[in-house]
Amino acid sequence: MKLSSLVKDGAIVSQLAAKERDAVIAELIDALIAAGAAEASLRGDLIRSVLDRERKGSTGFGKGVAVPHVKHAAIKEMAAAVGLSSGGVDFNALDKQPVYSVFLLLSPENKPEDHLHAMEVIFKNLSKDTFRRFLRQAGSSEEVRVLLQEADDQQIS
Repeated sequence: MKLSSLVKDGAIVSQLAAKERDAVIAELIDALIAAGAAEASLRGDLIRSVLDRERKGSTGFGKGVAVPHVKHAAIKEMAAAVGLSSGGVDFNALDKQPVYSVFLLLSPENKPEDHLHAMEVIFKNLSKDTFRRFLRQAGSSEEVRVLLQEADDQQIS
């Protein structure tokens, strides 16, 4: 599974308008809907589902990144959005630091193995200091897209 194929075209927000966690999640759900990854009628339910997941435990795992995620019956194929915040967002991260890069993953409910594999691919890349640094420095969705492709090609260590 490739990181670049998980992130939908049109679902990269290189400068998040939102300044707080719940609004960031809504903004990224909106990006996924606009990219065709989910029906607009699911917006409220998807936001609620992701926020319910956040209440069980923050997906801000430290080092400036968060990976909110949810499995949902109405989602047909795995899709992720990427959002970048230059000012940082309080995600109640494990290290208590602001989050600058957010990967939001929507997965079909009936494919838990695919969900785990997608999370593995995302975390493998986000655990690399160089990837996180380049992601945070990206100034456009095109730069993020190139970075995702380079990560898939293992050009980033």
